[in-house]
Amino acid sequence: MTGSDSPPDSRHLPSGVHEAVRPGCALLRLETTESREGVLDGAWWPRSRDIAAELPALLSALTRHLGPVTRVGLDTVAWAGLPTRIVVEDRVVHIDSFPVGDDTVLITRGDQDLFSLLVVPPNSTPEAARAAMAQAVRADNISQAEQILIDTGSGQEPSD
Repeated sequence: MTGSDSPPDSRHLPSGVHEAVRPGCALLRLETTESREGVLDGAWWPRSRDIAAELPALLSALTRHLGPVTRVGLDTVAWAGLPTRIVVEDRVVHIDSFPVGDDTVLITRGDQDLFSLLVVPPNSTPEAARAAMAQAVRADNISQAEQILIDTGSGQEPSD
């Protein structure tokens, strides 16, 4: 993405990204400096709540950008069959159960480098998911994950 794709104050993703944002996508800001200012570091739109089917692809993508991921924090209530660990690219990633809510996943790289991702509900409409993901990755975002989902209508049943 280039700066010319959209104005800096736009609340939308650059036009080319809209086609790429679909269930199963992770959209990441991944600012790895100490001056990270936004509430969230990225967003993930899983296809389902089956963690065994969804998590390996997310962790593989994150590993390519961040290096080895050591832990993942998820809400037990939100995910079917949450294991205590998973092997991704020959590395064991520990899965911690936290009452973080079904709208957030916490990713740990190394011992203390923590990234927080918005989880867009699988049943979100593409328009709502795109809006939620775009807001989550804004460097100046001050909204918590739950508020982003409310503001964008994500998680509401798609209308037929």
